[in-house]
Amino acid sequence: MSRGSARAGDTPSTGRQTKTYDSAFLKACRREPVPHTPVWFMRQAGRSLPEYLKVREGIPMLESCMRPDLVTEITLQPVRRHKVDAAIFFSDIVVPLKAIGVDLDIKPGVGPVVAEPIRTRADLARLRDLTPDDVAYVTEAIGMLTEELGATPLIGFAGAPFTLASYLVEGGPSRNHEHTKALMYGDPQLWVDLLDRLADITSAFLKVQIEAGASAVQLFDSWVGALAPADYRRSVMSASAKVFASVASYGVPRIHFGVGTGELLGLMGEAGADVVGVDWRVPLDEAARRVGPGKALQGNLDPAVLFSSPEAVRTKTREVLEAAAGLEGHVFNLGHGVLPTTDPDVLTRLVADVHETTAR
Repeated sequence: MSRGSARAGDTPSTGRQTKTYDSAFLKACRREPVPHTPVWFMRQAGRSLPEYLKVREGIPMLESCMRPDLVTEITLQPVRRHKVDAAIFFSDIVVPLKAIGVDLDIKPGVGPVVAEPIRTRADLARLRDLTPDDVAYVTEAIGMLTEELGATPLIGFAGAPFTLASYLVEGGPSRNHEHTKALMYGDPQLWVDLLDRLADITSAFLKVQIEAGASAVQLFDSWVGALAPADYRRSVMSASAKVFASVASYGVPRIHFGVGTGELLGLMGEAGADVVGVDWRVPLDEAARRVGPGKALQGNLDPAVLFSSPEAVRTKTREVLEAAAGLEGHVFNLGHGVLPTTDPDVLTRLVADVHETTAR
């Protein structure tokens, strides 16, 4: 079997079926019948876990992303504790930018901060191609992880071109994205060239993860909800589509997620995802109408609900499951990442509840 004909969950290099192929998570992504609705959480490996805080103590974020032993341990922690149906590779969306020499750091309480923002054509030349050798620690960590995970799928991920561009142009997190939009509207050719370069870097980063053994990949477009649909279609969609097309031949499910993207759901599906992530603002049945047939959906319990009473959590969980009842495929998740002060025991109970409620 050639790589181009490999099915989702097959080993990319050989087309040989892997241990994860029949997992509930990959079945749901492929819109096949599942034994129960699979569950995983964005940011499930992170600050909500005391074991994570202990192992990361005194170690800067970017350094922790580059140590295979630490990445392996952190990625496995929520699988052990919560019994989720998939692990997500512990990293950060700016890791490939750091790997190609961009001067940036992740500052506690702030996020990624870029020393010299990219706002001119001369700046664009600083973004070179990413090679597998630049992120050899990723290949090593995923090799260690897939050995440990066995039949549990590992999700690789990357930041989408728009969100990476926003960090690079703004110099850090932004509420209004004024520099980003100024560049997009004011110098559309430079904007297109910037996103195209970032699409190539992102594609290379995802390919490294898939070839190392990731069973699925998710493209995070965290800030794209700041755009109107017409601007997304005109100025962003083709770059995301290029990323999805670049990994299509591997046959692994491709997930697309953004925050505040209710008006963009259909377009995000058109960009090439097999699974469209939905935040908590749009019910899943309505999201399915906007996305159209042929896609699974992922989501979408409001992360803040987890701070309520157990009864309220159960009620809201059932609302999500009821809205998902008619979907072609459904992966249960939060509508955004796990909040840092979330009680881990609530997440553990939530996984068990979804599994029991949806058992076929």
